Amino acid sequence: MLALCDVAVLCAQTPVAPLAVAERTTYLSEVATLCRVDWPKNRAVMIACHGHSVPAGYFKTPEVRALDAYPHLLKAGLAEKYPHAVINVVVTAIGGEDSEKGARRFERDVLSLRPDVVTIDYGLNDRGMGLERAATAWRAMIAQAKAAGVKVVLLTPTPDLGKPWADPADTLALHAEQIRALARESGVGLADSYAAFKQHAEAGGVTEALMSQRNHPNAQGHALVSAALLTWFP
Repeated sequence: MLALCDVAVLCAQTPVAPLAVAERTTYLSEVATLCRVDWPKNRAVMIACHGHSVPAGYFKTPEVRALDAYPHLLKAGLAEKYPHAVINVVVTAIGGEDSEKGARRFERDVLSLRPDVVTIDYGLNDRGMGLERAATAWRAMIAQAKAAGVKVVLLTPTPDLGKPWADPADTLALHAEQIRALARESGVGLADSYAAFKQHAEAGGVTEALMSQRNHPNAQGHALVSAALLTWFP
């Protein structure tokens, strides 16, 4: 298992990518092609959803409703889009975890699954460690995934109603912006959950109606996240 300091060396040796998020219509085209191969020439497609309590499926803690959380909704949406595909969406998320802990077990728990795609979602819990440490951990996971040939889609955080989350100066907004910057820096995918919730509010929607508790979305909130993810699959 690589330590964060070892991955820092890997990051330094990796060529600098263009400062642009991956092209949405083509980034996962190879994965989409795999999803269109019919039996008996097909193989299972593996997607790993890594992160904290939101992808783990926690609603009103300690209740877990994995079938209403975005990893399962993603699987259901992909099953409709690619009806002949065998698609496994595996959740490697742990409630309460931050990105430093997630990075320490990334090789063991995520890359060992040989996924085709990895999603990373730690913005809510990274507020306690600060932007710099969070960026180091996210870069570590991105670098390891790219070195293994795995496609990556980063997720900005869903709201925390205990704070002025939509304020651009709020810590959550700052982490969302950093995640966008990491996607541009690394040339990987981005599902902007934060923007989806903010657009819902700006259109007159009630954010509380999308939440099961102050920092966990309900099924309707998770549906916004899965919709953002599904746009990456052509």
